[in-house]
Amino acid sequence: MIPINLPRIGEEEVEAVVKVLRNGPLTNALGEGPMVTQFEKDFAKFAGAKHAIAVNTGTAALHSALVACGVKQGDEVILPSFTFVATAEAVVLAGGKPVFADIDPETYCLSPFAVEKAMTKKTRAIVPVDLYGFPADVDSIRKIVSKHNLKIVEDAAQAHGAMYRGKSAGAFADVACWSLYASKNITTGEGGMMTTDNDDLAETMRMVRTHGEKAKYASLMLGYNYRMVEIPAAIGLVQLKKLSEFVAARRRNAQKLTKILAKAPNLRLPQEPDGGRHSWYLYTVRLADGEGAERDRILEGLRRKDIGAQAYYVNPVHLMLYYRERFGERRLPETEKAAKQVISLPIHPGVTEMQIEYIGETLLALL
Repeated sequence: MIPINLPRIGEEEVEAVVKVLRNGPLTNALGEGPMVTQFEKDFAKFAGAKHAIAVNTGTAALHSALVACGVKQGDEVILPSFTFVATAEAVVLAGGKPVFADIDPETYCLSPFAVEKAMTKKTRAIVPVDLYGFPADVDSIRKIVSKHNLKIVEDAAQAHGAMYRGKSAGAFADVACWSLYASKNITTGEGGMMTTDNDDLAETMRMVRTHGEKAKYASLMLGYNYRMVEIPAAIGLVQLKKLSEFVAARRRNAQKLTKILAKAPNLRLPQEPDGGRHSWYLYTVRLADGEGAERDRILEGLRRKDIGAQAYYVNPVHLMLYYRERFGERRLPETEKAAKQVISLPIHPGVTEMQIEYIGETLLALL
């Protein structure tokens, strides 16, 4: 089976872990061990941000950022439903109400027009998602909300290596949140990172991740145990050095697959609209005709041929039982249509040129 994603772990990562195990420390009570601190410095430089704050998951990053931005009970947060559930989960954990808005059908990212329609006096923050690795149109969203003193927390979990208007994804948000889960463009196994240029937000997020403390045994606010420890940070330091190589490989594979699939008249291929550069976390095609059963038939056919294709996200968050019952039913036509039509194909750095040809030709045959 050609997996949809596969972490690229080499001897350098193994050696980095062994060094921590032999020499320590394994962790630091305030999340400020030497590996974590260096990883934060390097990640901030990569993201073009003043601050980077490491945590133990991407979900912890989103939750910490929303808390730091002042989201509390009764506040509304606008976000897409076409995303992994953690985006909405973090809003609820912070005490907010998720208000699901529709997507741009070309980029699958949160529609600025839909954001404007969803705003109320209770809106506190916006959480655009860089879905599949293409950056959301944060600048346009910023212009819409600029008069209302709202915070933008960008879910950049899938966007390592993506660019937006000449800068790294996340650069135009108040806070960007990154995942370092095993499937991502770089990984620490589990892990997350927050980046920001705002000194006050950075200070608060550091307290949120460590029991509300700036010093041990002296909590200044309600906090959580979201620290990153030294072993994943050591892995992350090595992985970050390889990111440009990984993204270049994904980019080559995406270009080759696009060239093969261009023959299919009933398939919409992923694009890079002006102003954005894809990280190619997921290469996602879309059936131009037919949905639901037809898409599932093609998915099953690909899997029978040992191609680990997936449909992200077959069940949008606003249709999930928990969110539907607690926050009400909502129609999101573009989201619901895309969920029935999309197919993501493997293009990670471990996929060979021969495998790309096999994936492309197999999909063409099934179509």
